[in-house]
Amino acid sequence: MPLFSKPKDVVVPQEPVKTTGKGTATPKRSQQVARNQRPLVPTDRKEAKRESREQMARLREEQRRGFERGDERYLPARDKGEVRRYARDYVDARLNVAMLMIPAMIVVIILTFFESVDVRLIANVVLWAFIAVAVLDCLLLGFLLKRRITAKFGPGHTKGVAWYASMRAAQLPFMRMPKPQVRLFQFPE
Repeated sequence: MPLFSKPKDVVVPQEPVKTTGKGTATPKRSQQVARNQRPLVPTDRKEAKRESREQMARLREEQRRGFERGDERYLPARDKGEVRRYARDYVDARLNVAMLMIPAMIVVIILTFFESVDVRLIANVVLWAFIAVAVLDCLLLGFLLKRRITAKFGPGHTKGVAWYASMRAAQLPFMRMPKPQVRLFQFPE
């Protein structure tokens, strides 16, 4: 048995021969240039403008939907990163006093239309007490969130997170952007 030869009974599969490009004439350079050439100015300016507007509208709609979903590609720099996502999820899972600020202010505005001085005084005192409680709640939120972020991501990742979380907590849940990704009391790990 020879050392470097193949056995006689092994069938080697043949690769199919590619025939693309064969049998046709090579196009002339002038034909290739003409095929690739597009006019710099469209023939119908109104149609081109309309198409451009539609394309920009589609792009803006895609960006808006991505921003609402919380897709990292479409988020502004303020909202990007896993630390900010964690802060958003933590705020959205927490029952915040600050998110009731807008409805409380509307009630106080309505109560100030009453003629009774006592009702107006009580409404203003309640409003200022509510604002104080909301500020304390935001301070507590910032403290707890910074502690959790330091434990999860390490030190040095907490810059601006407390303010970011407080501003998100002050909004009503249906007004928050990006939209909340977690339900109430579903805190992130």
